[in-house]
Amino acid sequence: MSTKDRNTVVAAINEFCWAGVELDVRSGEHEVRVTVPPAELLGFTDYLQSRFDGRPELIVAEDTRAESGGFTLRYIFELPGKDVFVIVSMLLQQGQDLFPSLATRWYLASLFEREIHDLFGLVPSDHPDLRRLPLHQFWPAGYHPLRKDAERPEVFEDDGRPFPFQHVQGEGTYQITVGPVHAGIIEPGHFRFSVDGETIVNLESRLFFLHKGIEKLFESMHVSRGVELAERVSGDSSVAHVLAYCMAVERCAGVEAPERARYLRVVLQELERLYNHIADIGAICTDTGFAIANAHAMRLREDVLRLNDRLVGHRLLRGTVVPGGVAIENFSNHQIADAINTVQKVQNDFKEVVALALDSTPVLDRLHTTGVLSKQIVCELQVVGIAARASGVDADARRDHPYAAYSKLKFQVPVFQEGDVWARMMVRVQETQESVHLIVQALEALPAGEMLQPVTTLPAGASAFGLVEGWRGPIWHWVAIGENGMLARVKIKDPSFANWPALNYAILQNIVPDFPLCNKSFNLSYAGNDL
Repeated sequence: MSTKDRNTVVAAINEFCWAGVELDVRSGEHEVRVTVPPAELLGFTDYLQSRFDGRPELIVAEDTRAESGGFTLRYIFELPGKDVFVIVSMLLQQGQDLFPSLATRWYLASLFEREIHDLFGLVPSDHPDLRRLPLHQFWPAGYHPLRKDAERPEVFEDDGRPFPFQHVQGEGTYQITVGPVHAGIIEPGHFRFSVDGETIVNLESRLFFLHKGIEKLFESMHVSRGVELAERVSGDSSVAHVLAYCMAVERCAGVEAPERARYLRVVLQELERLYNHIADIGAICTDTGFAIANAHAMRLREDVLRLNDRLVGHRLLRGTVVPGGVAIENFSNHQIADAINTVQKVQNDFKEVVALALDSTPVLDRLHTTGVLSKQIVCELQVVGIAARASGVDADARRDHPYAAYSKLKFQVPVFQEGDVWARMMVRVQETQESVHLIVQALEALPAGEMLQPVTTLPAGASAFGLVEGWRGPIWHWVAIGENGMLARVKIKDPSFANWPALNYAILQNIVPDFPLCNKSFNLSYAGNDL
């Protein structure tokens, strides 16, 4: 299907071809690469939207001044219903820091452009909101860390300069500030509520307190060392992040993981999805006051984590996925039987826990109609993953853009229309069942053969992306290869980057005590967002 889709897209682009456009189609890959001059970016991206409902899911800036004299921006467009992506590249001329903005067309693009403005010092023209994003206001002016020639500044500290939050005015309206330091052992984030009585009329989030410079760290690493860093982008999504990274590296090298490794990658990713969904459902029940369900959920999560340790020697499944396949010992028949029996027992026990929770009127009263996120807002903000599927958007990269061995396995994608906390919980409930089915199918059909195809050659200048459906939603890694197998650029998009703004909408017209419940129903990653 991807060949047919690619041919359709190429034909459409040829219809809209003009002088200065260079078309490059890579045979056998699910992508069409197009180079456009800055003056044509808006016209061409508008065409992709009108013709295919295309939308930019990832925008990557690269400091290519040493090779071409200027910076390069890449826009990766997903075309709904087609297993092909359009990668639009735009080279800025030497000394040119201004580039056309897509902010008024796609909200997600506005976030990427703010990030590029902070980290590269490039300026999106006519951007409606260029407040700082990853670099807080006390970072030194003129310091843009992802420029290759950026010099580390002297030690600096937060000087207390306030961030320009929006102010909501009106009689009886007041503000409640929460964070960035919270009562629990959780990551930092600041939430500023504007409240009328107990009703929330506006919420503005301030994140990036955990900005660690991960993308800069990649640039000092060899491809092989990048595996460990990719696993640690967001600790609860180790498998998903490293798998996206390895898929990008494999595409750069022209290597495909062996069939056995592809099946094992499914097992690893679904084990990660399973223990996270169980934990989330338990935590949602806790926030309704139904703590007994969480106690059982934590027990079952522990069963899965112990299974992970028995299978691969690590509770969070780290050290398993590498470029070219997997780095684990062959599963014995006993281990396969143990895994199947364990996940099926967890599934049966978990069904009883869920039934117990959903039979509680107080629980249902807290879940239904709380934190409603409309499908319109989901589409406008390009919300992804659990939150999107709970609001009627039928999208899942495992099915829509198959990788690993997902195309050979049977599974359903749960979709709900309500868009509330109950729907986000039920998506997780049904996905735990699908994860168990996928694990059992993959282990029972596990083919013989090698588990690793070594990556021996990485051509300098090669670039590619990896896309996987993490348990929160799609995870993207863009990898560009430098000399001698070093990483020239790695750009990451965790689903939390797209979904944090949605929380600000979902909580509107809810009462303040429902914020923890609504927040947990999204359960977004601060680390994955802040990088």
